[in-house]
Amino acid sequence: MQYYHPYRFMGNTASIVSGIENKLRKLMERHRELQFRIEKYRIEIQELKQIHEVHIKTIKDLEEKNKITTLTRTVETKEGTAEAKARINELVREIDKCIGLLNR
Repeated sequence: MQYYHPYRFMGNTASIVSGIENKLRKLMERHRELQFRIEKYRIEIQELKQIHEVHIKTIKDLEEKNKITTLTRTVETKEGTAEAKARINELVREIDKCIGLLNR
């Protein structure tokens, strides 16, 4: 049977407790760092969601403009250039009439 001196055992206990406290401090610091990173990522996610919404709106606007452009080209092709020129000439005559009335 081996005999342990009580003070020697107390020294080991103090060393163990000190080690646990040290590890606990490190763990708490790591926890704070991770909490900070989580908050940073939450903010970044929110910003990216806003940017995504802007991009979605831009895409929808561009799709609508594309539809209008396609429709306009279809109408221009169907009417032909002669009809387009005739319509422009008609509009110019109307503008001339309006200018003539304003000059009286």
